[in-house]
Amino acid sequence: MTASADLSARLVSAVEAMPAFPGTVRRILTLTRDAACSPKDMVQVIRNDPVMTVKVLRVVNSAYYGLDKQITSIDHAVLFLGFNTIKNLALSLTAISMLPSNPLAGFDGQGYLQHSLLTAALARQLAQAQESGALLPALPQVAADPHDTFIAGLLHDFGKVVVAQFMPVEFRRALEASLWQEQPLHLALHNVLGADHADVGAMLAERWRFASDLVQTIRHQHHPEQWDTPMTACVFAANQISKAWGQDFGGYVGPPLWPACVAARLGGDLSTVRSALGDPGELLAESALLAHL
Repeated sequence: MTASADLSARLVSAVEAMPAFPGTVRRILTLTRDAACSPKDMVQVIRNDPVMTVKVLRVVNSAYYGLDKQITSIDHAVLFLGFNTIKNLALSLTAISMLPSNPLAGFDGQGYLQHSLLTAALARQLAQAQESGALLPALPQVAADPHDTFIAGLLHDFGKVVVAQFMPVEFRRALEASLWQEQPLHLALHNVLGADHADVGAMLAERWRFASDLVQTIRHQHHPEQWDTPMTACVFAANQISKAWGQDFGGYVGPPLWPACVAARLGGDLSTVRSALGDPGELLAESALLAHL
């Protein structure tokens, strides 16, 4: 980070001003990682959070699922949706609650959520493919953890939220420069602030006490060769594919990148990996649903 002393202090203050990751979400994340967790455990956590209860019931009864009969109990909702969807929902609600409210920033909240949710879902799918050997059957490797990879994908752009919320004038200046000068937004942010959203997002993930690999994946998301891990490859690729599918939310989007380390981790070029993921329709629909809670 090469920001001036004043900007550095403002960035640190902005990160510290962000609310803590909610206790309900932390408990849900812990439960989804526990193989011994029962639906009853998840139900108990959700029942203790009235906002989460309402949102879960709204999602399960949405047109997306097309149920003939309305579900009115959290017990049935958890059984129907499954642990992964509940986790995704909890994380989505957290992201929504922290979106910038200052219109000066020109921040596209819905676009941000949809891009982040799609990137997260794609990153998890790629991690699962690594785990099963579907992408690299001839090259056994340690796979990324799908749970942590989903969170890294969801939070990869969260530094933009911090800047837009607490430094809206600087964010808009970077956004406009990105479009006018046809340069990626992270470079424009670096020119304006001396740091980009990856730096800020990693600072926040550290404050929220996420695992080191997740923090470093966010920090090195634009330079995967500097943190060459299975998780970084999955998040980098998911971000590129999400943009290729038209899901980006601000700034100039240049031609897709595909460093050699990503190709080695995922077993091919961008076209090969996109083909292996199949039809994006369901992932696009789910990310749109969760982005409009």
